[in-house]
Amino acid sequence: MAFPWRRRKSGPKTKPEKSVSRTEISIPMHFRCPILLELMKDPVTASTGITYDRQSIETWLELGNTTCPVTNLEMENEELIPNHSIRKVIQDWCVANRSPGIERIPTPKIPVTGSQVADMMSEISAATRRGDGARCEQLVAMVKNLARESERNRRCFASNGTNGVLAATFDAFAGGSSESPVAEILEEALEALATLLPLGEEAASRIGSPESLKCLVSILKHGSLAARLNAALVVKELLASSGAGADVIAGTKGLVEALAKLVEEPISPQAAKASLVAIFYMINSDERTASRVVDLGLVPVLIEVLVGPEKSMCEKALAVLDVLLGCGSGREKAAGHALTMPVLAKKMFRVSDMATELVVSALWKLCRDDGEGGEGSGRCLREALQVGAFQKLLLLLQVGCGEATKERATNLLKLLNGCRGREDCVDTMDFRGLKKSV
Repeated sequence: MAFPWRRRKSGPKTKPEKSVSRTEISIPMHFRCPILLELMKDPVTASTGITYDRQSIETWLELGNTTCPVTNLEMENEELIPNHSIRKVIQDWCVANRSPGIERIPTPKIPVTGSQVADMMSEISAATRRGDGARCEQLVAMVKNLARESERNRRCFASNGTNGVLAATFDAFAGGSSESPVAEILEEALEALATLLPLGEEAASRIGSPESLKCLVSILKHGSLAARLNAALVVKELLASSGAGADVIAGTKGLVEALAKLVEEPISPQAAKASLVAIFYMINSDERTASRVVDLGLVPVLIEVLVGPEKSMCEKALAVLDVLLGCGSGREKAAGHALTMPVLAKKMFRVSDMATELVVSALWKLCRDDGEGGEGSGRCLREALQVGAFQKLLLLLQVGCGEATKERATNLLKLLNGCRGREDCVDTMDFRGLKKSV
């Protein structure tokens, strides 16, 4: 039977550092998985009595198949029973053939089951009600470690209400002292939640409580590097799932400032990206929050971020910048930065289709305001011409773009056309003659 996702490999894993005779080793057929025809590392038996390698048969089932690949019979259930006998025989065979370089397969860890998850969640809930922080920390650490062992474990925890229980534990201890050991319990629960994202409705409701949000702000400001990253990831997911509640979350004292600090002084690229996405959700739903972010000095920070080459970071920075340019103070800050026009022109075709749309939108907001007698007094239009924006916009219309972007590009060309002939164009690749704003 042919499987479209079958991979071809050259056989058992060998140790290249050993200079031994490369005698051809024939792997017994009953040691091979019937699906990939490779040596089984974690043999399990399906309800039809056929033994497969766990990863292969689980992938088969995840694709939506309900039949046994070998017998083509309907599988009564998806329960996979570890075949310890065949695993032991395979391990003995590997040991017997170790001189040609065959490695012994490690004893696989048994995946967690739904009933085990339910028992653990029950015990965590009970310990939380008792206020037994030590036991909660121990159990939550166990959940985190098991979830990281395999994707199967992670899915098992996620599908059995684990996030709701973890969020309830976090919320219960959030109002306590910031000293250890409470701080350790909170960071452990936060790390487990970050491992099992997305949050889910129940968990989002718990994490969105005033006490939990206040605690998250404290961790974002004063927690360990890992805890600050996890807090940023959880806040981002909370905002993504809250929808209309983003403006309420943004009202949490110190939250916007803490996230902006992680963008300005990033502890890791992942934390900076999560913070940018969280900020985007908050400013996109509330103009007052956007003005606060501008006052925090994030506009020049975003422009500096755009100088970098990382695609994902550029897209997120452009998305936040585009929203901030919707308010007058944001446009004023951007127009006064020497790198704004050169970097926007440079990124028009160098990142992605999404980035191109955001660049055109940003240029349109800056130049439209300038063309209508804004404080720039034509400066943005002149700078846009100097860095070659006119030619790039013409090219964009030729290669094609979305209707909204096309309309803005056309309007931009009309505004820029009035300044043509009075300005010389420069290569946007050359930033040497430009000074960054202080």
